[in-house]
Amino acid sequence: MAKGKIIKALSGFYYVQDEHEQIYQCRGRGIFRNRKVSPLVGDSVVFQIDQRNEGTITEIDPRANELVRPAVANVDQVILVFSSIEPDFSPLLLNRFLVLIEHKGIEPIICISKIDLLTEKQLDEIKQFSAEYQQIGYQVLLLSSETNRGVEAFRPYLEDKISVFAGQSGVGKSSLLNALNTNLSLETASISTHLGRGKHTTRHVELMEIGNGLVADTPGFSTLDFSEIESDELADCFPEMSKASADCKFRGCLHVKESFCAVKEKVESGEICLYRYQHYCQFLEEIIERKPRYR
Repeated sequence: MAKGKIIKALSGFYYVQDEHEQIYQCRGRGIFRNRKVSPLVGDSVVFQIDQRNEGTITEIDPRANELVRPAVANVDQVILVFSSIEPDFSPLLLNRFLVLIEHKGIEPIICISKIDLLTEKQLDEIKQFSAEYQQIGYQVLLLSSETNRGVEAFRPYLEDKISVFAGQSGVGKSSLLNALNTNLSLETASISTHLGRGKHTTRHVELMEIGNGLVADTPGFSTLDFSEIESDELADCFPEMSKASADCKFRGCLHVKESFCAVKEKVESGEICLYRYQHYCQFLEEIIERKPRYR
């Protein structure tokens, strides 16, 4: 028996790296399927090696956390890469990602890419968004993989961490990883001028070494749902609303129609960004209107 970490999952195989940095191609035991448990990239596992130097995963250690899309476990932080242009920066989509990551209790870091393509006016607008998210308490970095601006300042954030790079397709995740480690040579794709979004150039989840950290490049995706979040949990996924809600008069306030609501008061005073609150209301409506889950 040996201990290791799954660093890649592809076509039903799991690639496990042991403490000596040797990598073994493994299958999962049938018992995992019976229990409806799938090994994930990032899992610490016990595995045994056969005479052909291939392995079978026999145990999966308890997870600190797990993401579904992308499928990664034991994540220290999620690097949300959003382009400033091509495709245009989307606070709505960013807030969707942030809600899901906050719900998992994982630290998010926001990277806004392609700033070399902006006019001075557009850059000022992006800096305004950056300031608003920093005011909430988020780390925000403005980057350009093309000119390398901000890339070296970003590198220390990855040290001794398992990081997931996430965001919609075409925002420059693979380009940023290539800038951080020129040996990776990850495939990138141009933006479709017709659709305004990128092609999916990353087709599997894999942990890669950058400095002393491990980074997961993940398949891009552009749709996210809140199937795991209940209506009374949503405000806690907005840090500024979670803090303000302690002053609401009524317990269980959803911050929409209730009177004496501290969150709505801070929206009116400008202490909470109006667009963040509007997105909260939109997400809440989605959660309330979804079909009930039957256990």
